Amino acid sequence: MKNITNYARSVVPIIIGTAIYAFGLLYFIIPNQLMEGGVTGITILLKYAFGFSPSVSNLIINIPLFLLGWKILGGRQMILTGIGICSLSFFLWVFEHILSQGWIEMLETDYILATMYAGVTLGVGLGIVFRFGGTTGGSDIIARILGRRFGFSMGQVILSIDVIIIGLSLFYVRKENILYTLVAVFIASRVIDFIQEGAYSAKAFMIISDHAEAIADIITNDLERGVTLIPAKGAYSKQDKPMAYCVVSRQEIRRLQSIAKSVDPRAFIIISDVRDVHGEGFREE
Repeated sequence: MKNITNYARSVVPIIIGTAIYAFGLLYFIIPNQLMEGGVTGITILLKYAFGFSPSVSNLIINIPLFLLGWKILGGRQMILTGIGICSLSFFLWVFEHILSQGWIEMLETDYILATMYAGVTLGVGLGIVFRFGGTTGGSDIIARILGRRFGFSMGQVILSIDVIIIGLSLFYVRKENILYTLVAVFIASRVIDFIQEGAYSAKAFMIISDHAEAIADIITNDLERGVTLIPAKGAYSKQDKPMAYCVVSRQEIRRLQSIAKSVDPRAFIIISDVRDVHGEGFREE
């Protein structure tokens, strides 16, 4: 019952986030011949090259990726991702029809303004989706699969996919627009960080609780993150209490907090910024 409630609380924000993201794509990115990374970038590229509908191509590309992710990663991790994929395709379809009917007046072409607003809207939309544990599918699924099978970090995989897609877009998009795209991507990344309540790529959690071992087991199984149990002793109570130490990505902050509080509402949680992190699941050199 608790899991159902947690999912329900995440679904509405994810739907709102994908709506904002879809609007940014169709109102700022595509009319100004800008680009985006990941599978969304492929759908935009197909729109430029062949005139395919982004809502349809997004769904077609993501369905096999979602099924593959469900088989390899497990259904529990993919539920919110599936909601994000379907919601994004739906709102892309909605805004396609709204804009084609002229119900929303298009802005005159101003690449500087379009770039800034694109970065803000995409960042706000994705930031909300990530904050509540969802994704829009695509390269995130590929990154998780390759990370589990071959040990690649998510950042490495996603960056490689983005570079390939933006490189291919040079055949259909002006070089100047690619430069504007890079500015929009940078703005979006800063906005995502702001919404996620932290400018760093990772956060360190120290959880002091009588149920630290149970919390660690759930984190290991659900988030697939390593947890270190450190012996601790209260200076006032003189009682031994184990402390769970874990480092997670910014997309997993809310999920880890929910896990700890669901096991022990009285758990003492310390969250600190991580300026750099190396190792399994993060950047490896």
